[in-house]
Amino acid sequence: MRKALLIASVLFIAVISTACINNIAVQELNNKAAEYMEKGNYEAAVNRLQASIDLDSTMYETYYNLGVAATNAKKYDIAIEALENGLKLKSDYADFYYSLGAAQYEYANNLLEGKVEEEDMVTPASEEDKQKSEELKQSALVNLQKYLEMKPQAEDKETVETLINDINKVEETETNKTIVVE
Repeated sequence: MRKALLIASVLFIAVISTACINNIAVQELNNKAAEYMEKGNYEAAVNRLQASIDLDSTMYETYYNLGVAATNAKKYDIAIEALENGLKLKSDYADFYYSLGAAQYEYANNLLEGKVEEEDMVTPASEEDKQKSEELKQSALVNLQKYLEMKPQAEDKETVETLINDINKVEETETNKTIVVE
C-alpha cells in the first residue's frame, strides 16, 4: 500500500512539475511575441504565438494575439483561423469580432488587388478570388456588426461604422452594376 501511495505521489508531482514548466514556456513565448509585435516584427510574433498554442491551446488571449500579428503580417488565413478558434474558447470577447472582421476585410481587398508576379507584373484577380472576396466581405460585415452590438459604446465606434459603410457601399455598387450591350 505504501509503495502504491509513493508511486502515485511521484506521478502527481511529475504531472504538476510538467504543467508548471509548460506554463512558464507558454508565458515566455507570449512575452517574446509581444516584444516582436512592439518592434513590428510580426512574422516572428506569429511563429512564437503558434508555438505557444502548440503547448497550450486553451488560452484565448494567445489566439487573439496570433490573429492580430498574422493580420499585420498579411497572413490572413492564419489570422482568420486563429480568431475563429479563439471565438470557440471565448465567444463573448467582443474584440475577436472586430479583429476577425478587419482581417476578413483586409484579405478581401488584398484578393481584389491582384497578385504580383515576376518583374512586378500584377495579374488581375480571378473570378475565384472575386467570389472569395465577396464572401469575406459578407463575413466581415457580420463580425463588425456583432462587435458593435456587443460594445455599443466602443471608443472606435465611428471607425467601425465607417468600415461597415465602406463594405455596404461596395456591395451596393456591385449590386447596381448593369451590363451594357452594344
